[in-house]
Amino acid sequence: MSPHPLSRRTLLRAGAVGAGAVALSGAAPAFAQGRNRPVLTHGIQIGDPRTDGAVVWTRADRAARMVVEVSTRPDFKNARTVRGPQLTPGSDGTGRIRLTGMKPGTRVHLRVHAETERTRSEVVEGSFRTPGGEDEPIRFVWGGDVAGQGWGINPDFGGMRIFRAMAERDPDFFLHSGDTCYADGPIAERVELPDGRVWRNVVSEAKSKVAETLAEFRGQYAYNLSDEALRAFSARVPQIVQWDDHEVTNNWYPGEILPEGVYTERDVDTLARRAHRAFHEWQPIIAREAVDGRIYRKISYGPHLDVFVIDMRTYRDANSGGSLPYERVLGDTQARWLLEQVSASTATWKVIASDMPVGVVIPDGEAIEGVANDLPGQALGREAEIQWLLHHLHRRGVTDVVWLTADVHYTAAHHYSPDRATTHLDFSPFWEFVSGPLHAGAFGPNRLDPTFGPREVFVNAPPRANASPMEGFQHFGEVEIDPRSREFTVHLRDIDGRSLWTRTLRPEK
Repeated sequence: MSPHPLSRRTLLRAGAVGAGAVALSGAAPAFAQGRNRPVLTHGIQIGDPRTDGAVVWTRADRAARMVVEVSTRPDFKNARTVRGPQLTPGSDGTGRIRLTGMKPGTRVHLRVHAETERTRSEVVEGSFRTPGGEDEPIRFVWGGDVAGQGWGINPDFGGMRIFRAMAERDPDFFLHSGDTCYADGPIAERVELPDGRVWRNVVSEAKSKVAETLAEFRGQYAYNLSDEALRAFSARVPQIVQWDDHEVTNNWYPGEILPEGVYTERDVDTLARRAHRAFHEWQPIIAREAVDGRIYRKISYGPHLDVFVIDMRTYRDANSGGSLPYERVLGDTQARWLLEQVSASTATWKVIASDMPVGVVIPDGEAIEGVANDLPGQALGREAEIQWLLHHLHRRGVTDVVWLTADVHYTAAHHYSPDRATTHLDFSPFWEFVSGPLHAGAFGPNRLDPTFGPREVFVNAPPRANASPMEGFQHFGEVEIDPRSREFTVHLRDIDGRSLWTRTLRPEK
């Protein structure tokens, strides 16, 4: 039996979940004993696509070997079998393998199972498209913030139904912009809304308190993957994942010591180490493929798109008032890597996948959590590091850079221009598109800091803070790149996939 079971009361009340939800527990199930067949407890996930393949992830409920059948045909004729790693308690039963050998622009079909010496699990199927088809448009979706502010899996609402809306757009991949879980956000069975309605959550032991132990951090991802819509999406759409703060705790920074009260373990570095391990166990990412074995990396998606996944969390200086001449949010090594990689890119469009917006003011009490310091004038604090990046990209003649992000729990389009900026160093105009939350409380909008001359072209935000998903202010973004015109079209969409706003960008080069 799982050490962190889903609430039986919730499952019985929410009959739409069905018996399968018992096996798909809301936290990492204990390893099974005996001679029964292995079970793939949380389906499969696909991640970090390349022109020749992608990462495939799964989890078994007992020690077993991961096996993947791969074919370019849906009937699996002429399929090849790839034997993956042993799924063991040391990795919480999770494992992944990078599939290679496929041609660019190919639909790949998967069958995944786990096997022991005596028996094998049922098969879980999935599919994905490899990037690089020069004559095919690229379509991808992005967003962030899942199961935050106490809004968990509500079967009466259709679970995390925005993942169904994203799946209906038939994207080539999904860019998850951070806050992939809320390790600091306990979930209760029942939440009363201001209008008298009641939100009912599926709950688990791991989601009953803030995560501190490795098992509790693992349970955050297991809970999310107990949602039917998310599991179905994850088996068909490759993910490019990054993290922000809530995978550890709200607004964290290295070296932080939490105040007494909620946490028994108050050393954030200790919490971050455990969270980092759980993240890499439960996400379709191979740590050694990141630049330093953590998060930041480049994903090339054919001649018209490079995606640069950055990490504004791990290497930042402590949150402060932002008035010092120079503070780090990327860190020296990552900032230089980003400059060199974006400058060297030959792709038409260079997307910087950022876990936080550039010009949105995000406070942390009396300090600043984001980049923008809410101080008009020259770039100070973390703004100075971003100014350095923008200025040097401009000096090198780099164009067609777009920033995509989430974090602030509303959707918006921001255009930045030196003509409106208060900083004295020149930079090239750029767009930043914000989308989210995917399934969390809705907030905003926040103020914009004038340093880099942002203009709010579009915004959709709720009338009150922490609006529930029932109130409709859940969002995802979509990008489509036309291979002939090379135009970059952005849609900001709502929970049901309706386009709220759209803009087409034309390449400068």
